[in-house]
Amino acid sequence: MIDAMNAIGEAYPWFWPGMIFIYGICIGSFFNVVIYRIPAGKSVVYPGSTCGCGERIKGYDNIPILSWCLLRGKARCCGKPFSVRYPLVELLTGVLFVGIFLTHSVAASLALWVFVGMMLSAAFIDLDTMEIPDRFSVGGCIVGVIASVLVPSLHIEPTGMALFDGMRGCFSGITGALVGSGLILWVALIAELVLRKEAMGFGDVKLMGAIGAFCGWKGAIFALFGGACLGCIGIGVGYILIYLFGKKETVSMGTKSEDGGLHIPFGPSLVAGALVYLIFAQEWVDAYFNSVIDVLY
Repeated sequence: MIDAMNAIGEAYPWFWPGMIFIYGICIGSFFNVVIYRIPAGKSVVYPGSTCGCGERIKGYDNIPILSWCLLRGKARCCGKPFSVRYPLVELLTGVLFVGIFLTHSVAASLALWVFVGMMLSAAFIDLDTMEIPDRFSVGGCIVGVIASVLVPSLHIEPTGMALFDGMRGCFSGITGALVGSGLILWVALIAELVLRKEAMGFGDVKLMGAIGAFCGWKGAIFALFGGACLGCIGIGVGYILIYLFGKKETVSMGTKSEDGGLHIPFGPSLVAGALVYLIFAQEWVDAYFNSVIDVLY
């Protein structure tokens, strides 16, 4: 089976990335359902996709990305506009799935696709509600540790001894979860002391546990500080767009609090940092931390 897959990949290098992209955008369509329905307390399975007017969406109008483009972002039944977020989530999922596949083994890719789904759902729900459901943070931490046992290559170079590798993978997953959640907890406590008010929600702490379980302690550290940088860039771009277009509704910058302050969710930045690590930065980040460890010991 693996040999046949490799033969197809060698003959047609675009085949598997193309198939995975199509698979990814289809799964991304489901993520849109998750992002909308879970905060509303609705089932993600039943009923099927419906328009805001209550009319059921036909299958030919529910093709990922393509249907939104053909319908020009409006429902066929009532003309109500659909958010551009729907095709963006689908496109983002497809691109991330391909990126994971091209940089990891098949087994690791399967585990990390689950991680991508949980993190994308958590990030967009956090943008909408300023809350991260425990099923993605705590649940992600548990799933990440289990995945570390089943697919030790997420964290270590396998030796071929399944039991030994599973134990090492489990230790790495738990260590990553503890380092990730513990590090951001201390950052939150120090920021609260300095600012004299809550600076970060506990949902971010639990989310970092999930990131650490999948990405290890090195990835968790990068996700925290790299995510902070990406978040600052995103906020800056948002304000530039607001300045250029002159409309606050152009970009969602956060939620107004009762004291008049602006609360900006940090979860999406953490997720962005974790995904950048997995697809682009893992090799050199791990090499950097390994060199630091060599110097210290």
